[in-house]
Parts: sequence; structure tokens; C-alpha cells
Amino acid sequence: MTTTQPKHAQSGEDTTGLTEMSWDPITRIVGSLGIYTKIDFPNRRVAECHSTSSIFRGYSIFMKGKDPRDAHFITSRICGICGDNHATCSVYNQNMAYGVRPPHLGEWIINLGEAAEYMFDHNIFQENLVGVDFCEKMIAETNPGVLEFANRKESPHAAEHGYRTIGDIMRALNPFTGEFYREALQVSRYTREMFCLMEGKHVHPSTLYPGGVGTHATIQLFTDYYARLMRYVEFMKKVVPMHDDLFDFMYEALPGYEEVGRRRVLLGCWGSLNDPDHCDFDYKNMTNWGRKMFVTPGVVVDGKLVTNDLVEINLGIRILLGHSFYRDWEDQEQFVKHDPLGNAVDMRHPWNQHTIPAPQKRDFDDKYSWTMSPRWYDGKDFLPLDTGGGPLARLWPTALSGLVDTEFVKSTGHSVIINLPRTALKPEVSFEWKPPMDPKGEPLSNAIERDRARTYFQAYAAGIALHCIEKALAEVRGGNSKTWEKFVVPDEAISCGFTEAVRGVLSHHMVIRGGKIANYHPYPPTPWNGSVRDQFGTPGPYEDAVQNTPIFEENRGEDFKGIDIMRAVRSMDPCLPCGVHMYGGGVDRHVTHSPGSLNVI
Repeated sequence: MTTTQPKHAQSGEDTTGLTEMSWDPITRIVGSLGIYTKIDFPNRRVAECHSTSSIFRGYSIFMKGKDPRDAHFITSRICGICGDNHATCSVYNQNMAYGVRPPHLGEWIINLGEAAEYMFDHNIFQENLVGVDFCEKMIAETNPGVLEFANRKESPHAAEHGYRTIGDIMRALNPFTGEFYREALQVSRYTREMFCLMEGKHVHPSTLYPGGVGTHATIQLFTDYYARLMRYVEFMKKVVPMHDDLFDFMYEALPGYEEVGRRRVLLGCWGSLNDPDHCDFDYKNMTNWGRKMFVTPGVVVDGKLVTNDLVEINLGIRILLGHSFYRDWEDQEQFVKHDPLGNAVDMRHPWNQHTIPAPQKRDFDDKYSWTMSPRWYDGKDFLPLDTGGGPLARLWPTALSGLVDTEFVKSTGHSVIINLPRTALKPEVSFEWKPPMDPKGEPLSNAIERDRARTYFQAYAAGIALHCIEKALAEVRGGNSKTWEKFVVPDEAISCGFTEAVRGVLSHHMVIRGGKIANYHPYPPTPWNGSVRDQFGTPGPYEDAVQNTPIFEENRGEDFKGIDIMRAVRSMDPCLPCGVHMYGGGVDRHVTHSPGSLNVI
């Protein structure tokens, strides 16, 4: 792994007195993420940020001409972390194209698999990667004064999670030696088992098909899942109050920390976990069945819900080229001019996108990344939506829409309530998540609140799983064991699938001609979050979140680790199972952020 050298002098300081620092690569879903910054150390803030993707994938190119029935097997391989999310989205897409409605039991099984994936992935990321940023060893290296305070600070919810001080929580997060760190690793094992029970194999499911699933549904199958689920429910009764204590402490210990990773509240959620009682995968009915999802789709602007209509969300998607390494496709064929409801479809919509690579030397004043600039057009502005790492953008429209109403999770119009039942060692517990506000009462999307939402959504996913397993068991007990419905591939079709990958919005758009794929575009959350400046000069979410972030780290010079910057980026969940290279002031250092390693090597 190597870094791209800064353009300026040996010290890394440019002519304006700003220090150039880069973190490249950060392994992520689509390509390799690089974060290039200019830091104003005298004023303790990030003055400028560019995010880059150094790898061209080309899935939209080699999908052409393929049998549509292979789409979920191929697109699952886009990612080795959330491949099942792609497979699920592709299956939803195909169900629409083929006009097939899976049996209810098949859909409940898919929901249980996806809920397990949320629990598994959010757990291992939150506790074993994000948690490292707040552990005792990291705090000692970057903010020793904060650690001293943490060791004196009593935990408000010690009775619920068992850690007397905030310092004790931080020690529990230490890689490999920390008690909670090790416990979370065990949780990731049985949550993955839960997924495999439903979909056969993780991360590329072997029993997932258009029309339903090949899973053999039995009482024993769901009992095995349920036993693991209740262990997870008990675990979350500890995790939610523990993280609340930790994140609240960061605000108290570092006044102004709400500005780290903060950007305007521009959130997108495409909804997930269909209700088979309502979902028929017909585009003409998508507005209605989309609103019946157990995670409500929605676009939130400045804290307010703009829409929760999946048809409107679909038609508003625009793929802008901006500062990316591609040639425009305005002179190419327009595959879809109108959707099945007769609405006009823009040339910049994924249905009409052509991927025409134009590789060239990176230039931050011109073209600098393989990531395009997805935007959502509200009729006036091209909005650079982010996913808040997934959970923040999921909980916000779900809360404001007030459409989810089950025994275990409920949205009220202003919050989300999660009711977790009695478990072996803990009584029934209720948690409430509300859209976060800053001290001035303004809507808040920042690093800490993205991380906090991830914790609450883990509990939310457990609550939805409890609902779905009861529904699945009722089907089996009622003698409804069918999990798959046959279908016929049409000669011509246009279709789309919408769901939420672990870290945010995921859509697949397909055009079928002559029974083969004529155009196919999968859009996971990383192109949205990691998008580059568009032609209007609007930065992408990573860039925007890091730019103007204040620096609270006490280190300077060669000891500077950039922890505040890394917390800002990591809060978006950009897939960091590997490491980060960092360049600062002529010193090339490998900063490893994989579990168990904190030190600069």
C-alpha cells in the first residue's frame, strides 16, 4: 500500500500555510477510498477535503447481455461484506420485472436474513472498529486529558451495563484485551449463524432467488434462529445505555464536539424489510407498498421529511458526472423515457445511464475520482444526500412518517420506540430514539449521532426480527410451507429494486430487451457518501463532513493521528476492515485500524 504524495514542499505545508495530509487507501465497498485534506493547525480545523476512489469496477458494463436470472448471483459479488444486500435488492428488482409475488413465508425468511445481517454487520463495525476510536488506548494517545476525566466520571447507566466509570467503558473497548470487545466478537459469530439459517451462506446467499427462497422452512429452523435472537436482545439491553453514556460523555469532555463530522441534514433512505401482506412488487403500487416497509423510505432535508414516496424517490435520482473519470452520455441512447405510471424519466436517471470510462491523471481542480456524483433532484436543487452511515437516515424518516406499528417497534411521528421483551437475565426494556438536535435546537447530523443511531438501529433490527419470526412461525403452523413461486422472464421489461444495505441506500435498476439485460445499474451507499464534487461545485458527503471539522486531538506534527477526521469518516461506515495509510509532513506512516492494532507502525 502506498500513498499519493502531496504536491507541495517537504514539510507538507502549502503556500497558504495549510498542512496537507492524506489517508489513502481506506478499503471500502466500491473501490479504494482516499481522504485528502488541508488542515489549518493554528485555527484547529480542516480547511479542505477531497475524497477519491482509485478503482474502476465496471459492473454496469459486464452485466449487459447477461440472463436476468443471474443478476443476483453476479451483483452479490460487488461486495464481500454486504453481498447479501445486493442479492436481495437484485431479487426485488427481478420480482418486479417478472411480475412475480413470492409466498409470504419466503418474504418473512428474507426479512429475517436481512435483519440478521443488520445485527451482525452493525455489531462488528460498531464494537470492533468504531469502538476502537473511543477505547482507552486511543484516547490515551490522542486526548490524555479526556481519559483522566473519564476515569473520574461515573457512568449514569452503570446499573444497566455494569461499567462504573466512563474510563471502565473505554478499557472494555480495548482491542483483544477489552471485555466488551471480546464479547462483541462472540455476538458476531451467532448473528452470522442466524443469517445462514435463513439464506444458506454468508455473505453470498445460496438459497435466495427471484420468486422467493429455497430455504426448507421448519419449526426447528425458526427455533434455532429465535434462540440466538433472544441472546442478541439481551445483549442490546446492555449496549444501548452503555453507548449513550460514552457518546454523551464525549460532548461533555470536549465542548463543541458536536461540530466534528457535521454537515447539513440531507438524508436519504430507500426503505427495507417488506411487508408481504402489502408488497406485490408492482411498480404501479410501489408508493403504497413502499410505505408499508418496516423501515420507512424517505428524504429528510434540514430535519424535515420531504417525501416517503418510493416512486417520487426513484424519479428524483440523478447521476451527475462532476469531477469523475467518465465521459458524458448525453449523445447515447435513452433506454427509458417514461416509467410504468407514465412519468417522464430523466436522461441522468440510472435506467438511462451509460458507463463510459475516461481514465486520466488525478487533478483536484478537474477530474479526481472513479466515483460519480449521485444526487437527488427535488425539482429545484441537486441534493447531495448521505446515508448517515445507514441507521441515522433510516431512523429519521421512519420516526417522522409514523407508519410502523408492531408490538416490538413503533414510529410515533416524532420518534421511534423499541420494546424488547423479557430475556433470561433482564426484564422488558423500552428505548426511544428521537431525531438529534444541537444545543441551539437545530437538527444535527454529525459523527457522534451517526454512531449513536447505529446502536439504536441494532435494537430496532432485533425488534423487527421478533415480529417477522412470529409471522413466519404462524405461516408454518398454518400449513403454509411454500417459499417460492414460479415465474417467466419477459422479452421486454423495466424494473427497479429498493432496499437498505447495512451502510445505507441501495437500488438496482434494470432494462430487459430480447430476454437479456440491456442495461443494469446497482447503486450502493458508498457512491452516494463518497461522491465527488459535482459540476456545480457541491462537495460529496465525506468531503462535506470532513471539511470544516474542528481538530480536538492534542497531538501535533509527526504524532498527529487525525482521530477527529477518522471518526467523521468512519461514522459513515465506509467499510474499514483493513488499514489506512497516512501521509503527513513528509513522513509516510501506516496507521492500522484493524481490530487489535492502534499504533503507528
